[in-house]
Amino acid sequence: MTELSPGGLHYSSLVMIGLLVGFSVIHSGGAALRARAETLIGARAWRLVFAAASIPSAVLLISYFLAHRYDGVRLWNLQGVPGMVPFVWLLTAISFLFLYPATYNLLEIPALKKPEVRLYASGIIRISRHPQAVGQVLWCFTHQLWIGSSFTLVTCLGLIAHHLFAVWHGDRRLRAKFGRAFEELRTQTSVIPFLAVIDGRQKLLVEEFLRPSQLGICLAIGVFWWAHGYISVGSQLFLSSRLAEMLS
Repeated sequence: MTELSPGGLHYSSLVMIGLLVGFSVIHSGGAALRARAETLIGARAWRLVFAAASIPSAVLLISYFLAHRYDGVRLWNLQGVPGMVPFVWLLTAISFLFLYPATYNLLEIPALKKPEVRLYASGIIRISRHPQAVGQVLWCFTHQLWIGSSFTLVTCLGLIAHHLFAVWHGDRRLRAKFGRAFEELRTQTSVIPFLAVIDGRQKLLVEEFLRPSQLGICLAIGVFWWAHGYISVGSQLFLSSRLAEMLS
């Protein structure tokens, strides 16, 4: 358990809040700057600049979380409840299917194909117009349920707040870029999962989900299951090396 700061929060929670703010500024700020930056340096160059800033911030955030996830007050401990392990893993696996819709455009990630802002109305967008926000909420729910610490609660609340802002910010940017086309998409989709399907605005098509990219995510989930313990140890080594560099 870490020491309390004068404000009552544990120091690791305060550090995490700072990391979350930095992560949010880089990601949402990068999204806001995209149109102007692409006119200055081009779409591929901007994707590489953005990746150079966003990937390290994400790695640092994840590493710090893994190293301090049990810090603070233990709010509950449900890890011994029968069926909890498969329940948490199943919902976490589902969260990854929502968190990484960018895998539908694999060549754009390393900028091998020219990155473009597009409107999508198929596949997982039929379930939710903002799948990453849905995936983040699911991820936070399962990890908070399993870990039950106040540090994890601070982390999850920060991540959810950022993604709720991203929902508003994303719709705003798409409306500005696509105008009427986005308004049509907005009326045909929903942010809340399956709401547009339930009220008849959307219809799920199984073939849209049978893609190699989705198989890749499923394989990655299997690798994460196997390597989970090693990931935790690796994150601690990463943070230790970064701290040593800062002090040297």
